[in-house]
Formats: sequence, C-alpha cells, structure tokens
Amino acid sequence: MERDTRLEYARKLDQQDALNSYRDEFYLQPEVIYMDGNSLGLLSKRAEQSLLSALDAWKKYGIDGWTQGKDPWFYFSETLSEMCAPLVGAAKEEVIITGSTTTNLHQLIASFYHPEGARIKILADELNFPSDLYAISSQLVLHGYDPKEQMKLVKSRDGDTLSEADIIDAMTDDVALIVLPSVLYRSGQILNMKALTNAAHERNILIGFDLCHSIGSIPHCLDDWDVDFAFWCNYKHLNGGPGAVGGLYVNKKHFGQKPGLAGWFGSDKEKQFDLAIEMTPASNAGAYQIGTPSIFSAAPLYGSLQIFAEAGIHAIREKSLKLTDYMTLLVEEELSDYQFTITNPKEHERRGGHLFLVHEEAARICKALKEYKVIPDFRSPNGIRLAPVALYNSYEDVWRTVQILKKIMKEESYKKFENKRDVVA
Repeated sequence: MERDTRLEYARKLDQQDALNSYRDEFYLQPEVIYMDGNSLGLLSKRAEQSLLSALDAWKKYGIDGWTQGKDPWFYFSETLSEMCAPLVGAAKEEVIITGSTTTNLHQLIASFYHPEGARIKILADELNFPSDLYAISSQLVLHGYDPKEQMKLVKSRDGDTLSEADIIDAMTDDVALIVLPSVLYRSGQILNMKALTNAAHERNILIGFDLCHSIGSIPHCLDDWDVDFAFWCNYKHLNGGPGAVGGLYVNKKHFGQKPGLAGWFGSDKEKQFDLAIEMTPASNAGAYQIGTPSIFSAAPLYGSLQIFAEAGIHAIREKSLKLTDYMTLLVEEELSDYQFTITNPKEHERRGGHLFLVHEEAARICKALKEYKVIPDFRSPNGIRLAPVALYNSYEDVWRTVQILKKIMKEESYKKFENKRDVVA
C-alpha cells in the first residue's frame, strides 16, 4: 500500500474495493462514522428482514411456527449452524447456534473439565476477557477448588500481547484443560491456534478457544487444527444484533460424550417430545444446547449470514487487513506529534480486525470523537479500539476518522471532558 495520505487516494481505494457494494446493505447513519463493529455490529437490511419474517411467522402460525413456515423454529438452530460452520472451518454437525458466550463456556467446561490425580488446573491467560475468567473460576469452585490456586494464568510480557512459547511452557502436568482467546480483545493479537492445539495434544490436554473477536473477521480451520471446542458471540463482526444468540463448536471426535449441563433442547430431535424421564442427547453438537432457543435473538443472524456466504470470509479478511494497514499508515503519518502508540502486532498473521491506540487521555479522546460523530470504543485505562469493518466501512471512513483525531488533538478539544469512562465503555 502506498504511503499516500490524500483523500483522493482513499477514494481511489474505495473505487477499487470489490466489497464496496455491501456498504449499502447496512443502516449507516448520516454523517456518522461507525468504528465499533468489534463491540456491536451494525444492522443490515437482510437481518432486519429475517427478524420481521420471524415475527410474521409468529403472527401467522402461532404455536405451529415450530414446525411450519419457511424456517420452522424447531430446526432453526441447526439451519443457522449449517450457515455458520464454514466461518469456523467445521462440519455443520459440529456447530450449534445456542445460548450466549458465557453460558456456552460454562457448558463446555462442565463437559470437558475432568480433574484427575495431579491434573486439576485450568490454564487461561491474564489478558482474556474477564467474563471467561469468571466462568472458569466458578466452575473450579463447583468442583471444590480454589481458583487462586487452580486457575493458572499465563502472564503477558508487555501488557498487550501473549507469547505462544510462554503459553506452551505453562502446559505442565498439572493442567487438565486450556481455555484461550483466538484474538485478544484489547490488542487484537491473533494467537496461533494450530500450534497451541498441537502442543496441548502432545501433552494430552484438551484445548478450546473463545472466538468472539475473530469470528466473521478472520477465517478459521478448527477441524484441520483439531481444536477440541470453541465458543463465540454473534453480535460483533457477525452483526447478529444486541444480545444475539451465541454459538459453540465441538470436535466430532467428542460426539457421544454426554453434556455436562443437560437440558431438553439438547435431546435427539426424534425423541425430544417423547418427554422421557431419561434424556437421549443428540449425537452431534446439538447435544450441548440447554433451553428453548430465543428465536427473535437468533432471527437477525439468518439474514446476516447470507451476506457472509456471498461476500466470502477470505475476501472479508483481505479487505480488513487493507483497512487496518491503511489506518496504521495514517496514524503514523498524521498523528506522530500526539503520543499515540499502536500496540497491535504488525504482522498480518498475528493481527485481528481492529486497531488498539494507547494514549494517556484516551477516555477524553473517545468522548471528543463521539462529539464529532465518530463511534470508537474506550478500554480502561488508556485504550482506544477502532474497528474498520470490511462489509460497511470505507477507506474514506478511515481517512476521515484520522483527520478528526488530528483536529481533536491539535485543538485540544478533548480537554473539556473528564478523563474517565462512562457507565458503559
């Protein structure tokens, strides 16, 4: 990419962009530059339509919507799972759209954490999203263990990234299970999931990944990497809507193992309504469902996943890298006088779909950006996450965001705000 900071160059890149037409699929507000798609993706017209279709089915069929209509609700989770499976590199039977990130993690730990002898610890990392650590801690407590002793956290050398070598060194004989992020939610670092899985299996340890900040942004090959399990939300890069249903993956080699947390929607579909006292779990990832699916939280994902199937995750990843390369270039060229530090890895194979800018006035700067109708994401104590999303952000969006940042810093307009986060950051 040329080191060209002119607006004309940004517009040239937009003209050459093969995914540019998808921008019209989304509800973009006038004069607003949305750079927070890694927290909550925008609404697409197709997602809106699929939600309205679900409402119409309820209106038309009532209870019979479970088995009638274009997309019967009884099989809707499986329909979405088949659409989602290519994004994680899995067979459709290994994926189920269900629950939420944390409830799915609870399910997977309950199913795959089997402490025995000296193998008691669950290995995680100190940079992981805290919700995952809360779930791990509570599962350890349920087994009668002290999380301070039995949750083993890999330390970061620099406060922003993790060393795969350090993680592998921590895979000692006292570890029973490993839960790691695919992409670190702050710095955007991609962990080498293939190498970590190989190392875990060489030591007879099961390993799973939190894909919340990678699904819909980067390709995955969970089957080829032989990952044991994974879980994710669908409201960030996949644009499934606030509180959208989550998803999980279980490698087919584990099929037949009973779920740790049983619920009637994990039953074999043919036997579910037998309502027998003893449950017969599904023979695939569907067994890890617990309760009745929330149809209206799942419906927008149907429309959104159609877009991903058309655009293709590899084309999305290619543009995402170009957008973040371009933003990095502009920050380096235009903001060099204002003490911003980019903490993302620069290598493409190690960088996810957002940039992480560190500045001591980050909270104030984020508030100033919002005043100028740029939507960022503040991460305490001093981080600004900016996510130019391939399906709806343009190169001109990136150019204007950096120019607004430059204006804010030059005029010091951020100083009128308090340098602390709001209730929701």
